[in-house]
Amino acid sequence: MPDQPTFSAINPSTGQSIASYRESTRADVDAAAGVAQAAFTTDLPPFWQTDLLDTVADRIVDLGDPLLEIAEAESALPRPRLTGERARTTSQLKLFAAHVRQGAWLDAVIDTADPSRKPAAKPDLRRMNIPRGPVAVFGASNFPLAFGTIGGDTASAMAAGNPVIVKGHPSHPGTSALVASAVMAALDHLHLPKGLFSLLQGTSHDLSAYLVQHPAITAVGFTGSQRAGRALFDLAAARPRPIPVFAEMGSVNPLIIMPGAIKANGDAIGKGLAGSILLGVGQFCTKPGILLVIGDDRRPLIQSLTAALTSGGTMLNENLRNNFCSNTSSIAQTPGVQTLLAGFSQNHAGITPSLFATEAATFLANPRLHEEAFGPAALMVHCPHPQDAINCLSHIEGSLTGSLHFSPDDDQKMVRQLLVALQSIAGRVIINGFPTGVEVSPAMVHGGPYPATTDPNSTSVGTAAIRRFTRMIAYQDVPDTLLPPALQNANPLHIPRTVNNQTNTGSIGQ
Repeated sequence: MPDQPTFSAINPSTGQSIASYRESTRADVDAAAGVAQAAFTTDLPPFWQTDLLDTVADRIVDLGDPLLEIAEAESALPRPRLTGERARTTSQLKLFAAHVRQGAWLDAVIDTADPSRKPAAKPDLRRMNIPRGPVAVFGASNFPLAFGTIGGDTASAMAAGNPVIVKGHPSHPGTSALVASAVMAALDHLHLPKGLFSLLQGTSHDLSAYLVQHPAITAVGFTGSQRAGRALFDLAAARPRPIPVFAEMGSVNPLIIMPGAIKANGDAIGKGLAGSILLGVGQFCTKPGILLVIGDDRRPLIQSLTAALTSGGTMLNENLRNNFCSNTSSIAQTPGVQTLLAGFSQNHAGITPSLFATEAATFLANPRLHEEAFGPAALMVHCPHPQDAINCLSHIEGSLTGSLHFSPDDDQKMVRQLLVALQSIAGRVIINGFPTGVEVSPAMVHGGPYPATTDPNSTSVGTAAIRRFTRMIAYQDVPDTLLPPALQNANPLHIPRTVNNQTNTGSIGQ
């Protein structure tokens, strides 16, 4: 019998192998899908997922420093960053648990019957959201905890009541396995079916494709590159029974700076921009990559920004660093583009920041300049007039964010026009701030028009993320005893419901 294929976790700083892990196979996918389907059809108590999410959060904390140590070795992310990411991971698990208990996510709507209505009797109709079924989640490279094994996609899919099969990111398999052990411990502690969660590991495209095309899978959550996200999207669409892929992909996150803002606050804006560009070595999906600078006096901003863009760092893996170098080299070689800071490679996956400048006309004429360079780089586009910035925005594809810096001295009518232009391409608009740093809250939208995501009406952060992994169902003239608890007359779950256009938590007919 041939040896089982393996792959290695690599330290990004040294290029040395940390440990080897077994490649999952198609048989592993079949097995995970089978137990997931069995778990989904098991009669579990309402809101079983709340105790699970809370318990998983506690188990992750119980893992202690070994989790941070292996994540640091596999990602080259600093310990303070990973400590904060662990806190974000556990807090969003508890946030989803609280959100599920509250019950509004079910969107229970009841229209009671009216047999006396003429010319036809009105039926009893009751609608709610229910889970889709087994969900496949692909872990992200840049957030090994918060968007990894039990990160935002897994947490929201599980919160909706779905079994989840995670394809761990090959950059941090040890981290994925350790977190998975916490999930399995929680399932065991609560006596829940183990098929509610599975982890697959590996590097092959065939493994990912087979998982997405498996007939048991009902939806996919993904965070990563546009190329990989689109490939999964196309595979899911080509299935005999297509399924949705909720992919968060590339984003250039345009940031506009008006002349009054530069005059009043140019130095501070430059320093803030540098911090945003460098955060996580430029590997945040909300990094501002295109800076549309309006007016002619850009000197205070350029001086401050270039002075602050000094620190390099180690990217998550060598492949990302090499792709970044290829992208920045393409930008630098474009006629009409000036290199203000030239980045260079360091150690195995290290890099220093890059900054480029060009004119609006050059930007409009070169579609290559509209694309994301994932890493610590930005392109500054000089826009002599506000309309030039609006024209540039019309050539930028959908982004997760759009930012606008202005002062009271700027033309407020033009401020509103720029805001309208930004909101047409972005999922979140920021005023006089920077896009990095995504608050995990009910009001957050971490999405946007394609290619920021494959579904502009979705978010992968915040409690609204749960909606991706539910579907609506209506019950017509179904006896009360056969209805799910959320729609029964007595409202045994005590959740908010809309009954005959009135929202309340009471019962019906009492």
